[in-house]
Amino acid sequence: GTQHSEPFTAFELTQTTTPGFLILEQQKSNSSIHPTRVSGPKTTHPPMCLESAGIRDAFKYVNTVVSLVVFVVGIVGNSTLLKIIYVNKCMRSGPNILIASLALGDLIHIVIDIPINAYRLMAEDWPFGGVLCKLVPFLQKTSVGITVLSLCALSVDRYRAVVSWNRIKGIGVSAWTALEISLIWVISILLAVPEVVGFDMITMDYKDKHLRICLLHPMQTTLFMQFYKSVKDWWLFGFYFCMPLAWTTIFYTLMTRNMLRNTGNSDRFKQRREVAKAVFCLVIGFAFCWFPLYLSRILKLTIYDEKDPRRCQLLSIFLVLDYFGINMASLNSCINPIALFVVSKRFQRCFKACLCSWCLPLQAVTRDEVQSVLRSRMQDQASEQSGNIKAEVRTST
Repeated sequence: GTQHSEPFTAFELTQTTTPGFLILEQQKSNSSIHPTRVSGPKTTHPPMCLESAGIRDAFKYVNTVVSLVVFVVGIVGNSTLLKIIYVNKCMRSGPNILIASLALGDLIHIVIDIPINAYRLMAEDWPFGGVLCKLVPFLQKTSVGITVLSLCALSVDRYRAVVSWNRIKGIGVSAWTALEISLIWVISILLAVPEVVGFDMITMDYKDKHLRICLLHPMQTTLFMQFYKSVKDWWLFGFYFCMPLAWTTIFYTLMTRNMLRNTGNSDRFKQRREVAKAVFCLVIGFAFCWFPLYLSRILKLTIYDEKDPRRCQLLSIFLVLDYFGINMASLNSCINPIALFVVSKRFQRCFKACLCSWCLPLQAVTRDEVQSVLRSRMQDQASEQSGNIKAEVRTST
């Protein structure tokens, strides 16, 4: 057929709410922590839909192609970004180390989440087992947490750099940067733990098929997980979307005021302004890419009624919006290297040199290209030394 029927679409939107008639059907559950409950008062099922809900095949094929493009571009872009910062000592500054952490989090999302989401749209069954059912949402939330907290840390770092304009930038990972990154990863992992606890597999028989469904289980056993399930979408929207935007707005407003008061034309000032512009572009890209997904989830929470017999047409729309939002969110994982390439001249030179060294054999790289890369590195080093001397003169006077 050209469409998925209602049970699958309902489960596909389990990041929000799941229609109750699917939950209480007679089914075997292979869950080890949430066995099927048969006791308790009899629950009436919501009325069946007047028409079937689903997604047309054309959308599924387009989604698969988009996912493949994002996967390839994201792997190449973020791997190149990590190689640039690892190989070039002059690129191992505080903000660049945070950007490397961001790229690593994006790689986790790309490798794990994108293929799984593409498969889930094409197939009704979950064949990957209970371990991956818990691991995939855990890694997805961890990677989003790394992105969000890294952007917040970068905003603070750029504010400190502009306010303390005579601060001499060191090369390497400072103790403060190492602590920042450690906290970012630890907090992101801890905030994703409820996904491991809450997600589980349910098996059900539907239209002569034995389906295995991976979802945030509708029957949580602890009060905390029941509360988490009830507020999850609002929590994700508030902490993982609104908070980083508000945080960045505050620090960039303070930074802009300071830059307007202390205009300068030194190489050091221009360099920091360029990095601040690059970080701002990363934040704008984050907001643009993640907004559609959160919009679809919030709209479903507020206007979807599972007891309405005409709900399936609306459910089809939300399912399309949900997968469009997932694609846009995945796009954020490959857009960061592109944004840095466009905005930062230094990253642009390094990207070109790094891609040449990967894509071409050593003898295919011309002498002019090698000399061009060497000249750009010498110019970067000379600019840094000049800025350091000027800063030392100012502090001594």
